[in-house]
Amino acid sequence: MNGIDELTKRAIEMKENGMQVGQIADELNVSKETVTYLLTHAGKKTELRAPQDMSMNWRSIGESSYRLRCISDAVADLILDSVEDVAEIDAVVGIAVSGIPLASIVANELGTKLAIFYPNKQLFGTENTDASGIFSHNFADAKGMTCVLVDDVITTGGTLTETIKQLTEVGAKPIAIAVLIDKLGKGTIEGVPVFSLLRTLWVT
Repeated sequence: MNGIDELTKRAIEMKENGMQVGQIADELNVSKETVTYLLTHAGKKTELRAPQDMSMNWRSIGESSYRLRCISDAVADLILDSVEDVAEIDAVVGIAVSGIPLASIVANELGTKLAIFYPNKQLFGTENTDASGIFSHNFADAKGMTCVLVDDVITTGGTLTETIKQLTEVGAKPIAIAVLIDKLGKGTIEGVPVFSLLRTLWVT
């Protein structure tokens, strides 16, 4: 079974288990457009061109608490090296789902509070861009705080754009984004600088 066949199989299984397209995209670390393609066209004879995308599988890190801690420490070090005034950071905002374990360790390393944001793609029954994500009430309230956002992979930047807008609406000040892998390749999202351990570059 090749890589595309494996991705298609996993996407179909998740869809059959009731997951939304956005949630599947988050699990496979691809765009929603790629998931739609996998669910409807992959493996079939079609003239529709597949979206230009790259799946990132970091399970070898995520399945090991030791490796997860090491990579999260690297993210924390990246923030310390990149943010001008680290002392002003009040909270680390972890973006569900995969950004949460990273953010919890980063917050501990930076000595800040931990806030958690569930983007609209993680809310069951929600598949439209007008819906708003929510902050978890079980973690720190980000209102009025200076924040660093932590996630695993940037694909289209849509999730981070949504998070930044929600933070701004509650009076928070996002000053940096830190991720493992940046597939988008933009220096900023909504004016907030992006820092990544790895960045993909398409050579065409």
